[in-house]
Amino acid sequence: MKRILIRSGKSPFRVASPTEFIHQDLIGTNTGNLLFSDSAHKMLTTPDTEVTSNGIRTNHTAERAAEINEQYDAFVVPLANAFRPQFQASLDRLSKLIEQLTIPVVVFGVGAQATDDYATDMLKPMEASVKRFARAVLDRSASIGVRGELTASYLRDHGVPDDNIDIMGCPSMFLYGDTFPEIRATEITADSRISINMSPNARPVGPISGLAEHAHARYPHLTYYAQNLSDAELLLWGDTSPESNFEDVFPKQLTHAMLRENKVRMPLDPAQWIDELRGYDFAYGTRIHGNIAALLAGTPAVVLTHDSRTLELCRYFDIPHRQLSGLPADTDPRDLYEAADWSPMIKGHSERFDRITAFLTRNGLDNAYQHGDGGAAYDARVAALDLPASMQVWDGTEDGQNRYRAARLRERITVSETKLTATAKKNDELRGRVAAAEKRAAKTAEQLDAAVKQLEATRKQLAAMERRVAGMEKRVLVRLGPALRRRTRKISGTGTGTGTGIKG
Repeated sequence: MKRILIRSGKSPFRVASPTEFIHQDLIGTNTGNLLFSDSAHKMLTTPDTEVTSNGIRTNHTAERAAEINEQYDAFVVPLANAFRPQFQASLDRLSKLIEQLTIPVVVFGVGAQATDDYATDMLKPMEASVKRFARAVLDRSASIGVRGELTASYLRDHGVPDDNIDIMGCPSMFLYGDTFPEIRATEITADSRISINMSPNARPVGPISGLAEHAHARYPHLTYYAQNLSDAELLLWGDTSPESNFEDVFPKQLTHAMLRENKVRMPLDPAQWIDELRGYDFAYGTRIHGNIAALLAGTPAVVLTHDSRTLELCRYFDIPHRQLSGLPADTDPRDLYEAADWSPMIKGHSERFDRITAFLTRNGLDNAYQHGDGGAAYDARVAALDLPASMQVWDGTEDGQNRYRAARLRERITVSETKLTATAKKNDELRGRVAAAEKRAAKTAEQLDAAVKQLEATRKQLAAMERRVAGMEKRVLVRLGPALRRRTRKISGTGTGTGTGIKG
């Protein structure tokens, strides 16, 4: 039995509560991470292979590296936009772990994060980290699997040979192997159920908040599917924005209309997420995996690209998309639907599937579709799970999570009290040091005063001595003056040859 360790927030077969998702950050800050890691997990599960989740955080100690080398046959690392400054520290930790491994290390779908015009200047500060990561991986595998042409070009520019780069997109698109669900045809009307997804960091690029506001006013059944950990915390805890009357045009406060109307959902498990989106007529927005989840549900979706990581995936997979920059805020979702064509995406799926399986074979990995049951056992096992539904806005009533809320608040209070006690202790120590310093300063001041007095006395003694010396000089001059004058006259008379008493 071959044992594969995979980097993922959690196993697809683990049923976790919303509070566990939040408390342990099982989504790696974004639910989309689970969609591509689950797909990779399914793809690698064969009758002769066991896949184990390593968790999203990297333990790069020598002890952990030794365990991995001893217990596993390969380490698989599905990644998204890992080449970005915010991920540099995590990338370095991952490189440090990989450098200690003696087993094969296979990287799925890594991408470079740049602007939507593919400018990579922002990545210059992390060039050394990217080179280190690529070198560590290629010392243990035949190639690196990247998201698209931009990332391939970026790695080539940093010294990675073209033969060691395989463009394979994102594993999430291959959740069903070489087949892709038919995209349902529909008609967008005021009664249509529409899902919108939004990235907070897309706001500087284009009017995503305005697009949502426009759709909210015209489509009563519009739902915002959020994806970030901060969204889950807001839905679980709420906030005091209704009391403070604070408002934001982006739906991240309870005062926002979509939250007031309970039109926000936070998906936790990909299987449940996809199942819920089957009930929608159309999906759109800036989240690449939010739209891929809809497409996997057979729901038509259009991506509003705002950076390179979304744009290069859309181009590689022929996913219908529009660039957010320059898009009018009053763009209607019906217009996006009517202008979209999903046939190239469906038509090219089989060929793209051949590329990713060739990548796996090249790196010594079997896949469930060519070396197993096509994922049937995996799907049956997931279907039997009682996965949690997407989170909704908490209305303040008992929802089964109040015990956690009370316990978490108590922990936070305890932590705060511990920090306060430690701070008070440090303050006491600081006050002791200040008191000691004040004593030393007072003693120094006394010594300084004594020195000043001594200096003043010395000055007086010096002045008295100067007066005595001056008096002595005066007396000497009085006593020696006549003699000196006589001597001077005598010398003067002898030296000139003239004087009184001498006749010519």
